[in-house]
Formats: sequence, structure tokens, C-alpha cells
Amino acid sequence: MTRHPTNSLLIRPLALGVRLTANLTAGHLLIQLISTATITLFTTIPVVSLLTLLILLLLTILEVAVAIIQAYVFVLLLSLYLQKTSNLTMAHQAHSYHIVDPSP
Repeated sequence: MTRHPTNSLLIRPLALGVRLTANLTAGHLLIQLISTATITLFTTIPVVSLLTLLILLLLTILEVAVAIIQAYVFVLLLSLYLQKTSNLTMAHQAHSYHIVDPSP
């Protein structure tokens, strides 16, 4: 079974999207869990609730930083994949037109 480069070029951006979605969803779920704990603890143990609120604020800052890094990595890798696809397309077109490199 031969591996066609087109399959790899189509799957890479999809894998990037799945990874980005999973990372952002995990962060949002963690924030949701901690905020629910903060609200629940507020009526019973206000001091612990304030501590979890502080953790929630720090986690939100971390989540924003992770989102920025994930977006940067996603755009960088996607542009590299698109550049590689573009180069392969141009090479395929040059081959189909029988353009030969004049250098020895």
C-alpha cells in the first residue's frame, strides 16, 4: 500500500484543529468546574470560596496565555502545511507540462 502525499496534507490541518479544540475545551471545562465549586462553597465556607476564586482568576490568565500560544502554533503550522502543499502543486504542474530544469 503506497502512501499518497495528498492524504497527509489533508489530515495534518484536521489533526491541528482537533488538538486545538481539545486543549481549549479542557481549559473551559476546568474553569467551569472551579467556578461551580466557588459558587457552591460560598454559602458554606466563604474563606475557601475566596481561595478558589483566586485560583479561578489565575487559571483564567493561564487559559488566555494558552489560547494565544495555541493560536500562534496553529497558524504557524497551518501556513507551513499550506506552503508545502503549494510547492507540491507547483512541482506537479511543472511535471505535467514537462518543464525541465535547465541546470545540469
